[in-house]
Amino acid sequence: MPDIPVLADCTPLTEQQRDLQSMVREFAADRVAPLVTEANAEERFPREILTEMGKLGLLGGLVPEEYGGMGLDHLTYSLVIEEMARIDHIAAVYMSMPSSLVGAGLLRFGTEEQKQRWLRPLAQGELFGAGGVTEPRSGSDVAGITTTYRVDGDGFVLSGAKAWISNLDSADFLITFATRDKALGRKGISAFIIPTDSAGLTLRPYRDKLGFRSICTGDVFLDQVRVPADHLIGAEGQGFAIAMSAVESGRLAVASRAVGQAHTALEDSLRYAKDRVVFGQAIAEFQLTKAKFADMATGVVTARLLTHAAARLLDTGDRARAQLSMAKQYASDVLQRVATDAVQIHGAYGTSPEYRVSRIYRDAKVFQLVEGANEIHRLLTADFLLGNRS
Repeated sequence: MPDIPVLADCTPLTEQQRDLQSMVREFAADRVAPLVTEANAEERFPREILTEMGKLGLLGGLVPEEYGGMGLDHLTYSLVIEEMARIDHIAAVYMSMPSSLVGAGLLRFGTEEQKQRWLRPLAQGELFGAGGVTEPRSGSDVAGITTTYRVDGDGFVLSGAKAWISNLDSADFLITFATRDKALGRKGISAFIIPTDSAGLTLRPYRDKLGFRSICTGDVFLDQVRVPADHLIGAEGQGFAIAMSAVESGRLAVASRAVGQAHTALEDSLRYAKDRVVFGQAIAEFQLTKAKFADMATGVVTARLLTHAAARLLDTGDRARAQLSMAKQYASDVLQRVATDAVQIHGAYGTSPEYRVSRIYRDAKVFQLVEGANEIHRLLTADFLLGNRS
């Protein structure tokens, strides 16, 4: 379907931004789109596509050019993430990883040697990583992690478990977090690079998830996993700050992906409603259907505007934490509403895997949970308004 003027980007874009959008759109249509249904059914994203994305620079995102990245500003980063998410938001997840939890800590706290050894190949698609924060009993409560570590000679030994960790099948290394003393809270947390072939490390993927099926997600068990001293990121006790260093880019990416998915659900619904004839006319002409389209379009445009506003604020150097919480929460809620209406418009066909609105509907629920559940973001937004956070 050609671009619909009312749904077009409301932010003035540069020629470079439009060129990047076109490049991502072409790659997504030619290389990713034919594989989405199969990848979803097999619960596996093809690594060869990730390698191609790396060669094109699509994994470089916010990573500076000196470390093999694209050195994008946040608005351009949001644009290309959204563009890929219109076809497949899991491919867009991989695009965001070097710029968020897997790569952001390395960029801001890593040594030059760590950046060359891990960040550069990550941004270029030569290595892949996973971010291991969430635990079975601590999701949004990063400071409450219970995985422990101890100093042993010239290295460290880690023990514990992580849950809902993504990219287990492709990851060459894991950025994970452990505490030396639980009584210290966030001040006791440190960050480590753990190669996935380390002795004592066990990865156990989940199967048959509700959504996000083509990215391998599961449990990570650390049983006396030993790593050398140069696998510590930053200094001991900086782990919480390292985990939080990825918050801004991570939430921006989720909001951008949600906008992309919502845009596609609306476009698919418009196309279907024009072709589907009931009681002698296309269902697009029924007043109730038109009302749904108006609400869906308003949601997509306002979510995009809010996301772009947060990205622009980040580009000024502001952390934009309140705006990013609003964007993540609002865009994912919009996606859930748009996906629900899309399935309703498709009727019984909306439950069929032959129509991608069924996949978007299942994935939409997960968007409301990742990068902090939306309830958490509502609380954060209120706390900023009340002056409880700054």
